[in-house]
Amino acid sequence: MQINWTILLTILFLWNSTLSSFATIRQEMPMKIDSEIRIISQRHDATIGVAFSLDNRLYTYNDSTRYPLMSVFKLHVAVAALQRMEAEGTQLDEILQIDSSQMQRNTYSPLLDRYPSGSFHISYADLLHYALALSDNNACDILIDYAGGIEAVKACNDQAGITGYDLTETEASMHAHIPACYHNWAHPSSVVQLLQKIHDGALLNEEHTCFMLNTLIETATGNNKIRAGLPAGITMGHKTGSSGKVDGLTIADNDAAFIYLPDGRLCYLVIFVKDSHETDSQNADLIARITRIIYNAVTQVH
Repeated sequence: MQINWTILLTILFLWNSTLSSFATIRQEMPMKIDSEIRIISQRHDATIGVAFSLDNRLYTYNDSTRYPLMSVFKLHVAVAALQRMEAEGTQLDEILQIDSSQMQRNTYSPLLDRYPSGSFHISYADLLHYALALSDNNACDILIDYAGGIEAVKACNDQAGITGYDLTETEASMHAHIPACYHNWAHPSSVVQLLQKIHDGALLNEEHTCFMLNTLIETATGNNKIRAGLPAGITMGHKTGSSGKVDGLTIADNDAAFIYLPDGRLCYLVIFVKDSHETDSQNADLIARITRIIYNAVTQVH
């Protein structure tokens, strides 16, 4: 899906003119939404956490648990990489050389499918697109190295005021030791906070803010999650993350989105599923059903 940058800038102006840098008013989840999510949770063998922000109010369900981020942490990585680009004056269309030693073979990587030799040239824009829109693990780790390592990525997000999370692992280190997936964690409200700061332009310059939002709108992964719970024609951007099955257990199945509602409001929605014994399709359907509950409630659809 291609979004005209002029249109996107107009959207940003309209929403940013009415929004603060983060929803600081935390409220109890509306009773009807809380009750319906609780019923769904009781019917599934998984831990579910939800946070959404609307009209400068943050609502949460089971938010105190530490949920493995999986590929959702690529949001944090992209912010750190783009901030380094700004500091160095590096342009999105500049080209970098990738060496085969930077490309892991036994990992999810559409980039490696395109360049099987592992040695190629690519623009920073395309590398970021692979990491965010296609959730490429090699692209993510290359960006982590460029940003100065995972510690530098964490420091960058700490400095931006992001709280309620931790990052210690790369895609390679999680793949090498599966329990390490639990070390990159966040509360759902933390990722709402990050999404809102990205969208409000609090973390990146105007060009990079537009680029990142446009890339998230173009995201091709996880269309059976939050997007499946929304009516056709609703514009949204999101970042998914999933561990897949490990001995019958899904460590995490996640989706984090910003959604442009038909009435002109902006909703940030994060749904995390942890330690699930359900199938992949059941996890996705669970996220879609919770999305539908929240969407119908906030748009007063009956």
